[in-house]
Amino acid sequence: MKKWNVGIIGCTGIVGQRFASLLENHPWFNVTVLAASPRSAGKTYEQAVRGRWVMDSPVPQSMKDLVVLDASKVEEVAKQADFVFCAVDMPKDKIRELEEAYARAECPVVSNNSAHRSTPDVPMIIPELNSDHLNVIPYQRARLGTKKGFVAVKSNCSLQSYVPALYPLSPWGIEKVLVCTYQAISGAGKTFESWPEMIDNVIPYIGGEEEKSEQEPLKIWGKIENGVIVPAKTPVFTAQCIRVPVSDGHLAAVYCSFEKKPTKEEIIEVWNNFKGRPQQLNLPSAPKQFLKYYHEDDMPQTARCRDLECGMTISLGRLREDTQYDYKFVGLSHNTLRGAAGGAVLLAELLCAEGYMD
Repeated sequence: MKKWNVGIIGCTGIVGQRFASLLENHPWFNVTVLAASPRSAGKTYEQAVRGRWVMDSPVPQSMKDLVVLDASKVEEVAKQADFVFCAVDMPKDKIRELEEAYARAECPVVSNNSAHRSTPDVPMIIPELNSDHLNVIPYQRARLGTKKGFVAVKSNCSLQSYVPALYPLSPWGIEKVLVCTYQAISGAGKTFESWPEMIDNVIPYIGGEEEKSEQEPLKIWGKIENGVIVPAKTPVFTAQCIRVPVSDGHLAAVYCSFEKKPTKEEIIEVWNNFKGRPQQLNLPSAPKQFLKYYHEDDMPQTARCRDLECGMTISLGRLREDTQYDYKFVGLSHNTLRGAAGGAVLLAELLCAEGYMD
């Protein structure tokens, strides 16, 4: 298999660090360039993350001596990579400008950021669900005036805990969904050391999260029309998002109703047997079992299940009928693996396998 030279833009934050740790021994991707803000530029990666490294594994040996570049020096960074992963911490309008600048420099961008998720010709992909949305890329390239460059994004991390469970049930016509997400502090780029206020505490508000949780699924359910992705009208989502004192792992309590109500057995059979394009292509980061259902009443549990198949499997449980909705269940995803860097790496693998990086 061909190997691609890749860059990490925003390499010093938690998601950037996760990218570095995931890519250390990747069979397809070789990290050749790292970039961040001007305050980190000019330092080696080891120096730039000293006192800030939060991964369980040490700074990758192959990257620790790479000199971090200024991410705003687009041409300098772009010429050293076939494509880049982006996890910068900047205002959304600045992120959009930066990502499009890399795309116009003929360097594709696989983004963890939310800035381009609502851009109509930018695919927002959960690889197992809506890989067909990659077909919008030629239209985006036409708008940007590029031959190779484009931007592709992954969805919000909390969506991974419930949308993958719902999407395969679409043949029964999902009408409405109520979801409450209980989100780990790493989703805010924090640890208990940097955010001691979260110890023994729950915060019933995460800025902008409920709007993302209600709107982004509609783009995933959407269709390409006239060169853009048109969001679906249904299912109708309502969400409440809560920060809880957990290091990693987003848990969702989900309630849903259908046009034609399936049986519990039908739902579980679909979940346990569902395979998407990454499983068909046997991509390196794809879990063998995308959705795993637990029959035990007290499962899935965050600490026990978030790392299943390197954190890339969605864990489900407690499916039962409800008095106001047809069914309710619980979903769990690892927010910095499946939900962030791992999901973006899987998206990049899909793009490579489908020929978009050539």
